[in-house]
Amino acid sequence: MKITTFVIKVWRWMSVLFVIGALLWTYSLFPDMVAVDFSNTGLAERYVDKEHIFYIIMALFLLNNVIIAAFAKHVPKIDADHLPILKKKVWSHHREELNEHLTNWLFCLVAVINTIIGFSLFALATINSTQYKLDVFDFSWLYYVGLALIIFVFALPIRLLWPPVPEDKL
Repeated sequence: MKITTFVIKVWRWMSVLFVIGALLWTYSLFPDMVAVDFSNTGLAERYVDKEHIFYIIMALFLLNNVIIAAFAKHVPKIDADHLPILKKKVWSHHREELNEHLTNWLFCLVAVINTIIGFSLFALATINSTQYKLDVFDFSWLYYVGLALIIFVFALPIRLLWPPVPEDKL
């Protein structure tokens, strides 16, 4: 197992635990009506029941961790000619490496989505808390971190533009 595969697997499982822990912890802290939309001045404009937030997050969590992860497990069964990659003929001769790249990419996507959901839950709980004096603008960093993670995960398939190096040239 390559180090990148190991790191992505660990990140994915840690992000699963992170989302579950964040969901359970924030659900216990949320008021009955949770502010989810804010004006330019930082005042709450829209509220949602905490049960609805729980069900929405659980639906996203299940879709993310079941559908995308199941698709990642089926990547090795897909014929290389049907994959949306360049240099299909070259990559078809290095199928194990191609499977590892694509599976790692999909698992990394799962981990990124989980990480963004977890941080968003903590930010939402902190904003709605009466104990902390933070407002919505204190969490603007979350937008940039989420954007950077999404750009990172969608830049990973760029590696597939270069064909693998044959083992005899290593």
